Amino acid sequence: EAQVAALARLANDVERRVRAGELARADLLAAQAEHLAASALLTDARQRLRVALARWTLLTGLSAVPELTLTPTPLAAEGSPTPHPELLLASESTELAQRRVELMRRTRRDPPEVTVGVRRERDGRIEPAQGGVLVNLRLPFGNAARNRPLEAAAFAELDVAETQELRLRERLESDIASARDAERAAEVQLEAETVRARLLRERSTLIHKSFHVGEMSLPDLLRALAAAALAETTVARQTAALGLARARLQQALGVLP
Repeated sequence: EAQVAALARLANDVERRVRAGELARADLLAAQAEHLAASALLTDARQRLRVALARWTLLTGLSAVPELTLTPTPLAAEGSPTPHPELLLASESTELAQRRVELMRRTRRDPPEVTVGVRRERDGRIEPAQGGVLVNLRLPFGNAARNRPLEAAAFAELDVAETQELRLRERLESDIASARDAERAAEVQLEAETVRARLLRERSTLIHKSFHVGEMSLPDLLRALAAAALAETTVARQTAALGLARARLQQALGVLP
């Protein structure tokens, strides 16, 4: 939008100078053509923005878009009190397998069984009934061999859980390291593009002043304005790339939005 406004002002200025006889009509046509081209690009950008907003609303159910901030998010993976959700699940699976192994170690044999019952007997119709208490004690023997397959299965489950947790930790560490490198690279590139855009903007301002006093031609000014606008676009894209890099780092760290 700023580029379209700048080219509109330039086209009006060139038209005024053409009427005054300071510039040729070809310069006016060139300025108007650049303004129309920039307006077409702006219309296309607005259309793509509307499509992106519609997709955002469909995906999230939100009509408002959060502002993209360049402030680094505090990402303390090592000192964070909340572990990665996947790692938390793997740790719980390992802990459950360990408890099963401990249970199998403590219960190699079936526990003893005690059965208590009541008995009532009567010798004849005249004799009163006699009662008694029955106690049955069952002590199982030889069950250790029967429980060995269950114990082996528990150890195998523990080994699988520990291996999966170890591999998950290694993968997460690799993903976090790669995401941090990508974030640092995006920060460096954004800083460089920002400086470049500032320099080209200053250059276009100087050329614009020289054009007003007749020291620079219109094609030189148009090229300078185009280069400055392209640099600003690159900064905007790199800003979005930095935001994406930080979002991926948060995802690798297990930070929920």
